Parts: sequence; structure tokens; C-alpha cells
Amino acid sequence: MPQTYSTISGWMIPLSRVLTEQGLCLETAMKQCGIEQSVLRDQESRIATEKLAQLFDYCEKMLGRADIAVLVAKQFRPGMFHVLGYAMMSSNTLHDALARIVQYKRVVSDACGLDLIVRDNQLILELTLMTYPDTGRPVLNQVMCEAFMASLVQLSRELVSHDLNPLSIDFSGSEPSIGAGYLVEFFLSPIKFCCDKPAIVFDLGQAQQQLVGGNPLVTHAHEKMLDDFLSRIDKSDLTYVIKNKIYEALPLGAPSQADVARDLGMSLRNLQRKLQEQGTNYKDILEQTRKKLTMEYIQQRHLSISEIGYLVGFSSVGNFNRAFKRWTNTTPSDYRLSCLES
Repeated sequence: MPQTYSTISGWMIPLSRVLTEQGLCLETAMKQCGIEQSVLRDQESRIATEKLAQLFDYCEKMLGRADIAVLVAKQFRPGMFHVLGYAMMSSNTLHDALARIVQYKRVVSDACGLDLIVRDNQLILELTLMTYPDTGRPVLNQVMCEAFMASLVQLSRELVSHDLNPLSIDFSGSEPSIGAGYLVEFFLSPIKFCCDKPAIVFDLGQAQQQLVGGNPLVTHAHEKMLDDFLSRIDKSDLTYVIKNKIYEALPLGAPSQADVARDLGMSLRNLQRKLQEQGTNYKDILEQTRKKLTMEYIQQRHLSISEIGYLVGFSSVGNFNRAFKRWTNTTPSDYRLSCLES
């Protein structure tokens, strides 16, 4: 487990607005926390999570208030999460949007794990906080957890409705000494402390309602950019690199493993070995990528079944139908009809 964790510099967007509105000098604050000014000009740059924590602490100390997390969340903009924010905004449902941040959470930070759980008509977004090996201290402190979770709720309200309120909010830390009034006022939900893990609990039915702004074609374009971004920040993760190659090639037919290996400048055997070390293989990556794209395209009424088949790299409608039946146990036409009726 790495001892140095990083966070996307997009957090500087809302933080800079909060600092400016509250009359603090952004340049001074960044200098005090050892954050380079260059991160303001490069939205793909990364900030050490520890330095971002220092900046949150600096704001709390200089302003003498404990609701910095809420102030930051109210300044949320999709670009704060890089292309991921826009991919979430064009998702079909809130459930889909949250699934994307789980899938691409490394874009935002590697300081926590994210899981999406369906249980008892609830959709639960659960955080697993990383800890420093030498001290056991959580990488994300309480105020950063509050800011992240409040920003996700702010985004959810932008997607669904400004009246959306989670069923409950769980924090692993203890209740703030000044009380939780500022959190209750923002979340408008029951707040629990000293839980096993931080979590946001949504109503499943509300999270699965179709969104007006849903557009799988736009989301697909954003996901290609996200996979490319991840391949740049983590060259060692072949899965993202290969998915990006598959995205590029699929409209012309599914690329072979040998084709991808050649494009990456690797031998076929070396590619197979590296994927095996990551617990996967090329066939599974191709299958998952095709299925994921298909399930997004199938909800676009203007695309015919045959067009979708070719878009995801099948040479014939028959081959596509057989693959779809394997994935869903039904035909593409029947599946599309059930989506329209629901």
C-alpha cells in the first residue's frame, strides 16, 4: 500500500471560491500549505492528499468556522471531478452516476475505496478509508470526508432534484464538538457518527428513476477520455490502457489480443502474463467492455439493434444477439421493450 496518496486538483475550484468569498488570499493559503500555484492551471495535476488536508485545516483556522465542508460542497461544479463529473451528469440514472464514480474513483483520489450496495430498497454508497501504515491514521480526515460526501449529495441534487435528501448519512468519526447542526441543515437527513464506515444511503426507487439529461453516447465519449486519463496517471494498470484501445477499435471490429499487444509495443506472451498478474485476461476485458457499451446503447431508441451490434464490434446481428442472450438471458429487442415499458 503506498504511503503517499494523491487527490485531483479540481478540489481547488470550490476551495478557491470559498477562500475568495470569505476574504482570504488564495495565494497565501496555498503557499502556507506547500501547494504549487501551477495546479490552478492544470486540471489534470494531482495534489498530495496530506497537503489538501492542511488547506482545509487552514481554512477552518483562519475563518474560525467548522462548516468549511458544506461551503465547499455548495460551490460544486462538474469540472471539479474532471471528465468524471460530466460523465456522471449525462448518466441515465443516479444509480448509474454513482456506479461511475465507484468505477473511476481513482480519478478523484486514491485515499479511499468506494462500494455501491443495494439492500432493502436502499442504494448505499460506502467509503473505505485508507490509513497510513505507520500510524493507522485515516488519510481523509473528518472535514475532508464531510466535503466529499456533501459534494456527492450536491451533485445528486443537480441530477435528480434539489429536493433530494438521502435517507441517512453515516460518518466513522465522532460528532463535532460544536454539534452536527450544520450537517443536518445541509443534508436534511438523519446523521449518525462512530459508524463502521462513512456512507450515504439513498432511496433505491428514486436513484433508479430515468434522468432527463441522460445521454449514453455522451457518457461513452467521456468514459473514453477517463480511461485515457487513468492510463496516463497509472501506466502500470494495463486494464485501463487496453479498454481505451478497445474503445477506439470497436466500431471497426473487435481487436484481437495480438493487435492490442502490438499497439502497446509488447509481445503477446508478455501482455498475457501482465494481465494474469492483475487477475484478469483479455477475453474478460473485451467482453465486459462490449457488454457495458451495449447496455448503454440499447436505451437509445434512434439506434437500431444491428447498428448497436456493429458499434460494439460484432460482424453480424446473429453473433450480437447470441452474445446479448448470454449477458441478459433475453434478446436485445425484448430487453429494449422492457426498458420502454418500465
